Amino acid sequence: MAKAKPVDEPEPEVEAAPDPADSATDENADPSSATISTIARNVRAMRTEQGWTLDELAGRSGVSKGMLVQIEQNRTNPSIGTLCRVAEAFGVSLAAIVELGQAPAVRIVAPDQAAELWHGKPGSVGRLLVGSDRREHLELWEWRMAPGDAYPSQDHQPGTREMLHVHDGTLTLSVDGVDHAVPAGSAVLFEADRPHGYANRGRKALRFTMVAAAPAAQHDRRDGAVHGA
Repeated sequence: MAKAKPVDEPEPEVEAAPDPADSATDENADPSSATISTIARNVRAMRTEQGWTLDELAGRSGVSKGMLVQIEQNRTNPSIGTLCRVAEAFGVSLAAIVELGQAPAVRIVAPDQAAELWHGKPGSVGRLLVGSDRREHLELWEWRMAPGDAYPSQDHQPGTREMLHVHDGTLTLSVDGVDHAVPAGSAVLFEADRPHGYANRGRKALRFTMVAAAPAAQHDRRDGAVHGA
């Protein structure tokens, strides 16, 4: 009797070393283990749904293949900047990357259910409270910064805007290299598709709320194109 031919198995994805730029701010990214597991599962599921290889997602997002491998295998705490680039490549909000399942018509998020995606100095934290993917991507954040702390944010996809309201302290908002002082009780609206950052240069704790709004479209960083807008 002739021996059956072995069934060809698909070649596994070859793991590449992560680009240091992707993890440059990861020391300040300290989400819970549950959030990290959710991120790994969602990124892997979205990539599979799109039919993209790791190389394709790396090209579209500008995140190295090695970093993507570590994210999907639940082996790293990705920075907010890295997660934003991945979300923009898929054309979804950051909330869709860090949350479980579809949101109901009415959703109440308890304080302990908010995703803590950034930790700086003791007392500093960036928490994604809730988000939506309808028509445009909306994200509601709460930020707390200890005196002397800062977060340099990368530019987001074209058309992204942010609105901030300062509750306590004075926020130093940097947009395109220009600093703007935003004292307690004040609000600010700005175009966030350019380099920007938040800092607490005062002597008391800073607390502010932020709403980010971005177009509901895939963003390919290889050519700067926005698809599906």
